[in-house]
Amino acid sequence: MTPRQASGDRPLGHPPPPRRTAVLASNIGARLLRRKPVSSLIAESEGRDSLPAGAPEEGGRSGIHLRRSIGLWQLSSIGIGATIGTGIFFVLNTAVPSAGPAVILSFVIAAVTAGLTALCYAEMASAIPVSGSSYSYAYATLGEGVAFGVGICLLMEYGVSASAIAVSWAEYLNKFLDLAFGVEIPEQLSGAPDGTHWFNLPALLLVAMVCFLLVRGVSESVKVNAAMVGIKILILVLFVGVALTGFHSGNLTPFMPLGIGGVQVAASSIFFSFIGLDAVSTAGEEVKNPRRTLPLAIIISLVVVTLLYILVALAGIGAQPWQKFGGQEAGLAQILQDITGQSWPAMVFAVGAIISIFSITLVVIYGQTRILYSMGRDGMLPKRFAQLSPRTGTPVWNTIVVGVGVGVLAAFIPLKTLADITSLGTLIAFSVVSIGVIILRRTQPDLPRGFRVPGYPVVPLLSVGFCGYLITGLHADTFRAGAIALAVAVVVYFGYSIKHSKLERQAEQPAVPADSTTG
Repeated sequence: MTPRQASGDRPLGHPPPPRRTAVLASNIGARLLRRKPVSSLIAESEGRDSLPAGAPEEGGRSGIHLRRSIGLWQLSSIGIGATIGTGIFFVLNTAVPSAGPAVILSFVIAAVTAGLTALCYAEMASAIPVSGSSYSYAYATLGEGVAFGVGICLLMEYGVSASAIAVSWAEYLNKFLDLAFGVEIPEQLSGAPDGTHWFNLPALLLVAMVCFLLVRGVSESVKVNAAMVGIKILILVLFVGVALTGFHSGNLTPFMPLGIGGVQVAASSIFFSFIGLDAVSTAGEEVKNPRRTLPLAIIISLVVVTLLYILVALAGIGAQPWQKFGGQEAGLAQILQDITGQSWPAMVFAVGAIISIFSITLVVIYGQTRILYSMGRDGMLPKRFAQLSPRTGTPVWNTIVVGVGVGVLAAFIPLKTLADITSLGTLIAFSVVSIGVIILRRTQPDLPRGFRVPGYPVVPLLSVGFCGYLITGLHADTFRAGAIALAVAVVVYFGYSIKHSKLERQAEQPAVPADSTTG
């Protein structure tokens, strides 16, 4: 009999079999790091199946894919519309109490960070012109595990951002009703639950209207949005013009009453308002000539938005002592009313804000549905999220799910909490895109790119550094919310996504012989 070791039946002199835990850990690690080929991403965006020959067709695809119907101005209006209005109509009321007049510097810091990242987005969008934005870019560069985490961050970022915007819409609607008709929405129905409020009814109505329009079709939605963006820009120019007539330089002193720490906190809090740059890239599969149009629209959006942000912040701070901003509802409209002593400028501004905030909510919810679509198509979420309406070419199921989630958040969560959570998700997504540029340059240097980041690799590294700096300025509650989102991501990924991933199914698909005929 062959000698055996006391610990088992393995013959002496033979190497021990690999431990199950080591094999399992290695297998999981390989799955987390597997990357989706850029060629597959682009093939899917064009309606072609990237599965190997003989593989079953994707459920819900049936040859239907997103339609390319968005031009340069319409795409730029998506970025401008989502970025300007996401914060400027209400963010001063939450940021100024943190930084005082130095909130102007906070906007500059946020804009510089967004500018560095915008250049990285422009390159990634021109190289990988597909839906899903940061999620898709991460899948092609950093692997499935990071991509799924980024996807969850993006869903949180977009959902919470849309909710925050809807909350501010209720404030301006109330302002308009008060100035025009002398009535207001009952207090119990106009705010998140507390000792006085029950829920935010106007926010729920806004989300419902936006979802109805998105279900009708993308072409109709972007046309409505482009018109609203024009109105929005005119309204903000009106504010700057009137506010500058009441400008008092004394309101800018002391310039930094709360120190540099306050400037950082305010910059971190308002950064979520640059979400529009990511929203541009979610439209990658619905853009005409995407390799040229995507980077141009991102850069145009950044330039227009940065100028308007700084002008509005400077005019607003100069027209009103910074101590008055805290807790002020419909703040920009109130500033106009105080300066002129009349109600009509504030009423006009409130109407413009109502229209503008509608367009912002439209774009942000649109972006979230496209990320869900991409994750469903990849098998990271149930395939129903990848189903499109044969009539409109839109993900109707996604829109309904997003509408319910956003509506609940908008009705029951306070504005300040929503804004900070969104900033965390935005900063993480922006960091991933910047890192992705470096990785893609090294792994696929010959990949066609319609735009290349100038000053590479310094610009992507600076982008990551600035994002990290702003992340450290967020409140502790924000990190707790982020930890909860991460825990949810881990549970969903290991409970569902790792087994249903499209790449997993491809790996399990038996190879098709070159010649299966027999003699």
